[in-house]
Amino acid sequence: MNLAATLGSITRSGLGAPALMLVILAMVVIPLPPFVLDVFFTFNIALALVVLLASVYSERPLDFTAFPTILLIATLLRLALNIASTRVVLLNGHAGADAAGKVIEAFGQFVIGGNFAVGIIVFVILTIINFVVVTKGAGRVSEVSARFTLDAMPGKQMSIDADLNAGVIDQAEAKLRRSEVVQEADFYGSMDGASKFVRGDAIAGLLITFINMLGGIAIGTLQHQLPMSEAAQFYILMTIGDGLVAQIPALLLSTATAIIVTRASGSQDMGQQVTRQLFGSPQTLAVTAGIIGLLGLIPGMPNLVFLSLATGAGYLAWRIHQRQSAAVQPDVAESGVLTEPGAAESADTREVGWDDVPPLDTIGMEVGYRLITLVDRNQNGQLLARIKGVRKKLSQELGFLIPPVHIRDNLDLAPAAYRVTLLGVTAAEAEAFPDRQLAINPGQVQSTLPGIVTQDPAFKLPAVWIEPSLREQAQTLGYTVVDASTVIATHLNQILLSHAHELLGHEEAQQLLDRLANAMPRLVQDLVPKTLTLRIVVRVLQNLLLEQVPIRDMRTIAETLAEHGARSQDPDVLTAAVRIALGRMIIQNINGLEDELPVITLAADLEQILLRTLQTGRDEQVSLEPGLAERLHKALLETAQKQELVGQPGVLLVPDAIRLMLARFTRHGIPHLHVLAFSEIPEDKKLKVIATVGK
Repeated sequence: MNLAATLGSITRSGLGAPALMLVILAMVVIPLPPFVLDVFFTFNIALALVVLLASVYSERPLDFTAFPTILLIATLLRLALNIASTRVVLLNGHAGADAAGKVIEAFGQFVIGGNFAVGIIVFVILTIINFVVVTKGAGRVSEVSARFTLDAMPGKQMSIDADLNAGVIDQAEAKLRRSEVVQEADFYGSMDGASKFVRGDAIAGLLITFINMLGGIAIGTLQHQLPMSEAAQFYILMTIGDGLVAQIPALLLSTATAIIVTRASGSQDMGQQVTRQLFGSPQTLAVTAGIIGLLGLIPGMPNLVFLSLATGAGYLAWRIHQRQSAAVQPDVAESGVLTEPGAAESADTREVGWDDVPPLDTIGMEVGYRLITLVDRNQNGQLLARIKGVRKKLSQELGFLIPPVHIRDNLDLAPAAYRVTLLGVTAAEAEAFPDRQLAINPGQVQSTLPGIVTQDPAFKLPAVWIEPSLREQAQTLGYTVVDASTVIATHLNQILLSHAHELLGHEEAQQLLDRLANAMPRLVQDLVPKTLTLRIVVRVLQNLLLEQVPIRDMRTIAETLAEHGARSQDPDVLTAAVRIALGRMIIQNINGLEDELPVITLAADLEQILLRTLQTGRDEQVSLEPGLAERLHKALLETAQKQELVGQPGVLLVPDAIRLMLARFTRHGIPHLHVLAFSEIPEDKKLKVIATVGK
């Protein structure tokens, strides 16, 4: 069995960490021969290099969550080696420079040239760099990152909830993101503590070296009767060699700590990020080449070095410019392509035909030229994926397939504007800035942020378009921060949800019936066309969607229509019957699984007035007396707003006869008020009257 297999079996058995701790403890207690010290010193340097490279090549800090633990183990290993080497140096230092092993001798003789004065200076400089510059800076960054990460957790959780509610992500993705938020807080909290290990290790290394120098000279002169110069030559060289062997891995681990806590998350490792961001602009390299070239022309300067470097930088700038100019970025849309100037054939070469009449898109989106990057996959555009997520979520919730969204550019729009059309008619228009992020005030934030003040286009909440660098600050203040793609997708979700009844036509209804016929052919045959026409079924389904009632349960809908269709062909009467059959689902969508439903009722005399008004009219579309309508609307609006403030749904419970009239009356003025009939409430549902309007 080879060494790798042996180490793998030890790791899988769970004995790796205890075995390493025992080895570290043994180095502290048991004297080690010089050869074993050479092996462990070499291993310590190799471990520090592996940790440094792992931190460089990790794409995100969270990809190296074991770093704090590894840092602690490496620090303990190095301190244990310091103790073991100190024992050997002080016991055998009088025998010569190689008494503590070849590694310490090599660092004492070759690295500093056998001059202990130079060694002391080099060691002090390394310690200053490690302790004052790298370790102190990394510790400060770790502390600040930990504090801001913990402060930003509520805002990040709200952002995840907003994406989930908008259909941008599903439950599994939301769970994963929440887990990453918790892991990020734990990681930076651990890094804040781990940076203290590095700082303490640097101080300990300096003190151990100082003590070894004094102790070695004292032992050499007093116990072994060596001359002062010879004792200093032996013990100080070995002590400095020992300090350098320990200080170099310490500097590598300190650098790895600084890299981990100072880098940003991304889809590239640090080398790729530095190359892309530092050398990605040909203008930067060209200006640098010009300045270095001018310096190279000054008499007395090292002209060859400066001019050679200027030539190389200029050539690299030219190559980058050529590569960027040759890049072709095709325009892409979800169900079509963005229009390009000059793509159409000349009108003089063919006759006008039906091909010149463009088909009407059920759902269309037009974007300004600055938003084209959001729908271009070659530029990491996320809008197409977000829109597909919205369509999938709404299709699952409402019960029918939402048509594709046809996206095209429109140069008549403002650069950052977009427009949503339904059946060729503009449904909404707003602006989104792809280079900024939208900080939405959920209502309790008092602080302000610099940026473009606006409103969230979906929910009309106060918001501000901020620079991406202010995201953490905004989340800490309590803002919900989302990118431009999420803003547009959320807005589209609200538009499609409120206009779902317009998206369902005869073709979609027939597809629903065909799917139902695969499982229940007899039910569909008895319904269409024997009992009802497809036109009436479509009207009923549209009425349900108009009042935010999903049509997922097509079996119950079809059975109810088949039962009541023989007695009435009126779509409104049939819709009322279907609502009663779907009552349990309607209540659950409004109030979840709560046993008690808070409701608003009408006073008895007001109900009688409305019933008489309905009887004197032709149908449910009668108009109320203006004064009565104004007072009723004001009272219902105030009551519904009070319910919304306490986090409860606004439900108006009325007699069956006037439900449709009041639903139409409140539909646009009080959109969050649900109007239910008494017969729609399941028998096992408890009611709690929280207000009576009209007293």
